[in-house]
Amino acid sequence: MSDVTDYLDSLPAEDKKVLSAVRKTIRKNLPKGYEETLYYGKYITYVIPLSRYPKTYNKHPLSYVGLTKQKNYYTLYMMVPYGDPKELARFKEGFAKAGKKLDMGKSCVHFKKLDDLPLDVIGESVARYPVDEYIKRYEMVKRK
Repeated sequence: MSDVTDYLDSLPAEDKKVLSAVRKTIRKNLPKGYEETLYYGKYITYVIPLSRYPKTYNKHPLSYVGLTKQKNYYTLYMMVPYGDPKELARFKEGFAKAGKKLDMGKSCVHFKKLDDLPLDVIGESVARYPVDEYIKRYEMVKRK
């Protein structure tokens, strides 16, 4: 796969519908400066490009949000709640208020259908960190 559109077009209709809806929420709320990319032919990823911030530990663009279809579920990678205890509490509270069960690893939110996600909570979390703030947070964590 060369781009996100090709990836989505390669999926079964229901998978494409679910990922497209979450993608739309992400893109609507994504602060300026992040770029959409496709990693490994199947991970829709929103990153700070190396041209803006080249000092990453692995020489890859700094990941902010990711989205993909796994074998038995979908996964949304949310770096903001993962690295910010206040944002994680806000995120969990948003799921609870929406009556949704949060199935989350460190940064991975697993869901089986679109209705499992409160898209407004996802959008608010995505909107939370402009690029400069996210870089500051990344550098602070790296120093520890």
